[in-house]
Amino acid sequence: MSSNQPVVYDDAIVKKFLGATLLWGVVGMLVGVILALQLAWWPANGDIPYITFGRLRPLHTNAVIFAFAGNAVFTAIYWSMQRLLKVRMWSDGLSNFHFWGWQAIIVSAAVTLPLGLTQAKEYAELIWPIDIAIAVVWVAFAINFFGTIHIRKIKHLYVAIWFYMSFVLTVPILHIVNNLSVPATLTRSYPIYTGMTDALVQWWYGHNAVAFFLTTPFLGLMYYFLPKAAERPVYSYRLSIIHFWALVCLYIWAGPHHLLYSALPDWAQTAGMVFSVMLIAPSWGGMLNGLLTLRGAWDRVRQDPILKFYVVGVSFYGMSTFEGPMMSIRAVNGLAHYTNWVVGHVHSGALGWNGMMTFGMIYWLVPRLWGRKMAKESWVGLHFWLATVGIIFYIIAMWAAGVTEGLMLRAIDPDSGLLLYTNFLDVVHTLDPFYWMRFGGGLMFLTGILMMFVNVFLTVRGSGEPFSAPAAAVPAAK
Repeated sequence: MSSNQPVVYDDAIVKKFLGATLLWGVVGMLVGVILALQLAWWPANGDIPYITFGRLRPLHTNAVIFAFAGNAVFTAIYWSMQRLLKVRMWSDGLSNFHFWGWQAIIVSAAVTLPLGLTQAKEYAELIWPIDIAIAVVWVAFAINFFGTIHIRKIKHLYVAIWFYMSFVLTVPILHIVNNLSVPATLTRSYPIYTGMTDALVQWWYGHNAVAFFLTTPFLGLMYYFLPKAAERPVYSYRLSIIHFWALVCLYIWAGPHHLLYSALPDWAQTAGMVFSVMLIAPSWGGMLNGLLTLRGAWDRVRQDPILKFYVVGVSFYGMSTFEGPMMSIRAVNGLAHYTNWVVGHVHSGALGWNGMMTFGMIYWLVPRLWGRKMAKESWVGLHFWLATVGIIFYIIAMWAAGVTEGLMLRAIDPDSGLLLYTNFLDVVHTLDPFYWMRFGGGLMFLTGILMMFVNVFLTVRGSGEPFSAPAAAVPAAK
């Protein structure tokens, strides 16, 4: 192919992953709302074993993390990587194998988890045959990813691709090491680790699954799509590189903060706490780099709901990356751990950071992929407010519930010196109003994503007005 010949990008694969993101986003959020209702009103499980909380909860987490967020990241990578490197993906066959293989894995999870088939590891519940399938599909994705870098026509690797690379390389290492086991039957296996070693490996995996599945690839998304939407260069390219190296070097050591007050040696607990607190610096550097990219474009933020999604998403990244290190400090952890405060923290990241960035990307991509404006443009702004207010309701409810729960569980009777609340149901009933508030916030968030699903469907069907992208995009700073 001549170097002057225009590159024909593979946008069909982008459309497939975008559609899967929407579909699994609806499923994941719907299951989350059902779970919230079950906690507030227990008869909601219908006395059906397959939809009890213990079985639907891992389905919800896997659907939101690996199905919704995972497909969103793949959408971002397949769109931005081709354009940053000015080359089509190395293999269309591997791209499609990646897509269909990943969806088959998600469907397998949706079948096995309600049946109670699990290896009972947080964020790694799937049974060993599915774990092997994940590794195979990921290797195909990695070959395609690095093959595309090899044939690139642009020498410079923009910072977003560095963040993507950390995702592609680290996730399989975490997955394989944590899931090493000895199969006993087709659906059951025994981990090679025991006791505290098993717990440490699990939370080395669990925390870094958040780091390298829900953080670094979404930062790559931020560094590409935010400047594109704002039509502004990245505020500081040098800061983005510092952000990358500081983050990946510190994040991998923070996992032990999940095991404070456990049998893990004190030095390991302290190391996890120290590295967690140190993470504030690169995380906030990245947040500020994203927000300062909007310098000179804040007048557009008032009018453009896509930029609003990005502003709120980046702000939630900053908030959750301050809250997490704060909760890793022993004194705070003693109050917060095993309470709903942790649930609020996780959802401020998953819904506020990952969700809002994904929504902004989808609304930016759909007109460019199908050549039509959104069929219901007014719905985009309404979706923004439903999602934002819903998240705020949710996390405020969980913060209040968590602090209440923590204080009640630690309360001491001044006369006897014994625990004041010895019946855990007393604590549970106290949290009822907060559970209903969470249900309301989750329902608002679900309503917003349902509106987006319908809006995109109508747009793809041809209901929107013709759309033409700007002739020239503002280049990213170097």
